[in-house]
Amino acid sequence: MAGEAKIAQERVAEFQKDFRRVEDEIGKMIVGQRETVRGVLTALFAGGHCLLEGVPGLGKTLLVRTLGQVLQLKFNRVQFTPDLMPADILGTNLVAQTEGGERVFRFQKGPVFAQILLADEINRATPKTQSAMLEAMQEHAVTVGGQRYVLEEPFLVLATQNPIEMEGTYPLPEAQLDRFLFKLHVSFSSLGELRQILERTTDKQDIRLEQVLDGPRVLGYQQLVREVVTAPHVKDYASRLVWGTHPESELAPDLVKKYVRFGASPRGAQALVLAAKVAALVEGRFNAGFQDVKHAAHNALRHRVLLNFEGEAEGMKISRVIDELLEKVLPEVKSPEPAVSR
Repeated sequence: MAGEAKIAQERVAEFQKDFRRVEDEIGKMIVGQRETVRGVLTALFAGGHCLLEGVPGLGKTLLVRTLGQVLQLKFNRVQFTPDLMPADILGTNLVAQTEGGERVFRFQKGPVFAQILLADEINRATPKTQSAMLEAMQEHAVTVGGQRYVLEEPFLVLATQNPIEMEGTYPLPEAQLDRFLFKLHVSFSSLGELRQILERTTDKQDIRLEQVLDGPRVLGYQQLVREVVTAPHVKDYASRLVWGTHPESELAPDLVKKYVRFGASPRGAQALVLAAKVAALVEGRFNAGFQDVKHAAHNALRHRVLLNFEGEAEGMKISRVIDELLEKVLPEVKSPEPAVSR
């Protein structure tokens, strides 16, 4: 047992070292946005996808491109527009002619056949095109013309959307939102960060990125995340938080009962636990705790909790609802049973 514990600790230390190396390399290109970078990496190692919301010009596209370079993963970018069709993402069957003159159908792969796919301004495409991403995000495969094609692992979708400009956009359906492990808010830079951005983008600089990880190494770390110990009472806490987002629940706080229409799905609980496991590894631990779950709550639940009409009309913020959820829904810690004297 001591040998197994030592091996586990060595693997944790290795993950921690590589995680911070990736963060540092991305930091050569991206000024600030440390929480956003950590959220994207958490989604990657948890095997999920990430939705980035922020105004234009905050470096969302640069972050995704930099991530692909640092991780030695195939990167593709799709600019979503109202006239984009599902075949423009998935690919299509084309008529080709063989050497013998015979005509056959051959599948031309679309940009989804990458390991990191940037879906830029995803809410500008029609619901029909948005739905083309559902199978790829959930099953890591696509079906075209009755034929199923498996995507190369690891597979990560990073989608961006602009929260301000609503004209010509289509809200993402709940089924697709639920397939994102995290929704991250990309905040505006501070004054000091703006000065650094100007130095890096308006002066002559030669920034060289080192390749830290490759696909097989990322897959190994994804497996390591699954092996992190999560005690039953920690999983129970994640379940209680998700159950508390439903207005009909006995655990629901007042704000949830008054302003929430639908709560989070079981995927929300899965996101909480997986993100907690990654957070534990980053901190050098092989077991996830209550604080790890709480830290992931906003990113994992903000896109899974839907306000009702009253909440929308009164301008209620999802963040405030989640804050009250974390304050009111507490973990149940059972006291140990007293020892029986013999």
